Amino acid sequence: MATLNQLFEMVSDESNHTVAVAAAADVSVLKAVSMAIERNMAHFRLYDDELTVTAMLREHFPELLDHPKVQLCHVDSLEMAAQEAVKSVFRNDSDILMKGQIATAVLLKAVLNPTYGLRTGSIMSHVAVFEVAGFDRLIFLTDAGMNISPDLPQKVQIIQNAVQIARSVGVELPIVAPLAGVEVINPNMQVTLDAAALTAMNRRGQIKNCIVDGPFALDNAISVDAAKHKRIAGNNAGNADILLVPTIESGNILYKSLVFFANAKVGSIVAGAKAPIVLSSRADSADSKLYSLALAICSSLTLRTSTRGN
Repeated sequence: MATLNQLFEMVSDESNHTVAVAAAADVSVLKAVSMAIERNMAHFRLYDDELTVTAMLREHFPELLDHPKVQLCHVDSLEMAAQEAVKSVFRNDSDILMKGQIATAVLLKAVLNPTYGLRTGSIMSHVAVFEVAGFDRLIFLTDAGMNISPDLPQKVQIIQNAVQIARSVGVELPIVAPLAGVEVINPNMQVTLDAAALTAMNRRGQIKNCIVDGPFALDNAISVDAAKHKRIAGNNAGNADILLVPTIESGNILYKSLVFFANAKVGSIVAGAKAPIVLSSRADSADSKLYSLALAICSSLTLRTSTRGN
């Protein structure tokens, strides 16, 4: 898979998913909903003030008024929107949670609620997938949005979450590159020691369904030419599918650099919860939200299959 548009081919016939949108009264969110319904991707439960959402639909998306795939769910506050949307997923009335015009902290407070939240016991992590001009494959980036400075055990779970997402869109054996400032092991740089440990754990079967190799600097993780120039041996150098960043700051900078400098297309979700969570920025475009929805549906299909298998 080389383009994000190919995600739509995987979900176009999957109209039996339901997405719970917390704080849906936002034009870009409703545009993404409209585009998703046009592609027969999902049903939607829109949690917000009903009068406000109705007015927006009437002005911008009249085709969604009284649409059989759209259910308006009135709530009196943003906090209630988050709570009711999360409860809908908790009760299995919805398959995917989507953030609307609401602060991430408010939504995550509901997600982490011990009574009706969506925690599974595993770490939750942010996984973004980029379509970058000139690359023959999609690039996955983790974790640019959830875990501030993960330790080694957390990195293992972050990798596992990203591998599940990559496999859900057809990357059967993704190559994972733990990124550092250098591509050699330096005892004074903990990031390189973690990368070496992750590589060893993968080779011993402790991290499955992927190839972990590192440490890599960014250039020799994604560019075969750069890897050859630095005489880095092995077929993994330059061919990374998943980039594991050491901290949330480095991930956030790389994420936004790809979007604003490289004009990359992106979709992103939070993995590791009971259901996929579309946690796009409120500033993200409707197209980005649509890609994120498609990615979430692909992940949800994999989770359903895994649940049936168990």
